[in-house]
Amino acid sequence: MTVAEAWQAGREHLAAQGIDEAAITAEVLLRHSLNLSRAELYLVWDRPIDHSGFDRYQAYLDDRVRGRPVAYIIGHREFMGLDFLVDERVLIPRPETETLVDFVLGVTAGQTAPRIADVGTGCGAIAVSLAVARPTASLLATDNSPDALIVARANAARHDVTDRVRFLLGDLVAPIAAAGDRVDVIACNPPYVSPRELAGLPREIRDFEPTGAVIAPDHAESVHARLILEAPAVLRPEGWLVMEVGAGQASRVVELLETTIGYSAVQTRRDGLGWERVVAARFNPTS
Repeated sequence: MTVAEAWQAGREHLAAQGIDEAAITAEVLLRHSLNLSRAELYLVWDRPIDHSGFDRYQAYLDDRVRGRPVAYIIGHREFMGLDFLVDERVLIPRPETETLVDFVLGVTAGQTAPRIADVGTGCGAIAVSLAVARPTASLLATDNSPDALIVARANAARHDVTDRVRFLLGDLVAPIAAAGDRVDVIACNPPYVSPRELAGLPREIRDFEPTGAVIAPDHAESVHARLILEAPAVLRPEGWLVMEVGAGQASRVVELLETTIGYSAVQTRRDGLGWERVVAARFNPTS
């Protein structure tokens, strides 16, 4: 069997099992099984596939058919033009979260050495991306999962920003407050799926991604509500609280901010699909 024939067989198998984007998925899994770039794959397109590579390919196809996300199978995912290590210990970073990173970059553009907190860092995608894009910034990244912090630290090392990202174990801003620290920006992509929506999630999210990073504990905006109340303990005056929200949730989170003393300049940003994806507000303790 040639490499091309293996790709075709994999594509047909995935399509028959109802897997979306069967052609590109088969190609990505085939490249990963053979440890080849896309250009290198086509250079060997008409050559026989080796037995060990084919066996790995079959195993990856089986993984995908049972619902395991491609990012977990190949062990990495691109975000903000950077490559991040991911596995089942962390949420897979998604393109819509780049809207949050872009907003933070905007509000820190005029600052010489901004101090930024990434609350609930997961794989570290937000913190590391900000550290790479803002070489003078210092970052605090919190998570209540020790396993997630292992992955996040690996990604900081991968992108050579370990000296500017400090990882703290704990819930939301609690470890920052315990250290007596304050920041110019809090960025957070919290869990924002309601518990009653769990059963309706796609299998690859429901069965493979960490539930605590997806499902809010009480209702869809419960973590947003907590963070709005707790953020003033660590935000500097005129600092920003920047949060990702689910599709259709922005108005409820905006209302929470507008009815909480200390916040002003409440605003939203839309993602590439047109959803209001980011809600942000400036903190002013005198307002």
